[in-house]
Amino acid sequence: MIETIAQVALPVDEVLRIKKRRILPNDRKDRKKRISIVTGIHGDELEGQYVCFELSRRIEAQKECLKGIVDIYPAMNPLGIDSITRGIPAFDLDMNRIFPGNAEGNMTESLAANILKDISGSDVVLDIHASNIYLTEIPQIRISRLHKEKLVPLAERCNVDFIWVHEASTVLESTFAYSLNSTGTPCLVAEMGVGMRITKEYGDQLVEGIFNLMDSMGMWTGDTAASRKAIVSEDSDDVCFLNAAAGGLFIPDVKHWEKLQKGDRIGRIIDPLSGAVLQNVVSPVDGILFTIRDYPIVDEGSLIGRLLKKEVASV
Repeated sequence: MIETIAQVALPVDEVLRIKKRRILPNDRKDRKKRISIVTGIHGDELEGQYVCFELSRRIEAQKECLKGIVDIYPAMNPLGIDSITRGIPAFDLDMNRIFPGNAEGNMTESLAANILKDISGSDVVLDIHASNIYLTEIPQIRISRLHKEKLVPLAERCNVDFIWVHEASTVLESTFAYSLNSTGTPCLVAEMGVGMRITKEYGDQLVEGIFNLMDSMGMWTGDTAASRKAIVSEDSDDVCFLNAAAGGLFIPDVKHWEKLQKGDRIGRIIDPLSGAVLQNVVSPVDGILFTIRDYPIVDEGSLIGRLLKKEVASV
């Protein structure tokens, strides 16, 4: 069942519609719990599109195993997805900075308010994001320290490699996830892959996690694979940031999620004109590389990667 949850008029007799697909179990008595899968808040983050497709396909193939309501919202920012832009085109707005919105406000505020109204009350919400076009991220879930007691056990079911608990001071109150969590609807923020691309293996990994989460909620009776044991980081000092000391072309030497020792070379920043190596980017600590530069052109100060320190990675 496909429904329009919010719509506004656009110029030239067009209408912007935000839609969801609701998948209902065969037996009406099984409709007590609800999980909502949300993606496309940023139009240049496409990893969640595949997750929505694969989740729908697998549920339909074993519909008799469904014991709850699954709501799928694949395109929260359809104009952004159509134009492959992060924000809402023509408004120069990041949609993830306008929640909880205002039903009586302007177009974007009204959309945000209606979206939140429709999703609020879900037993769990999974808000799926990708990285930008510059960086590749391993499948991870990011959580505000304010809500870690409720959210970390849910995140551990999601088959991700890493759970990153952020300080409360770094969480913007105008985000979709903050607005839901602060009003009692548990919302996990998943991030994986790279902008403007689909990484199928990461999508399949997260889909398995969603089925595990549904199983733990009593919403799925079909077969599930065992979830990976995620590394949980709750200290900002656990993560080491790597930045470029010079502008040039970054050529990586290592792969994503690779264990490194202090002094190992991660890559080089080179100058194609002179043939010079401008910087050997080395690991400052023992740890695991969970973010790596995907777009090769860098400026001085550009983020090259993030390392999870060994003390945490070995837990």
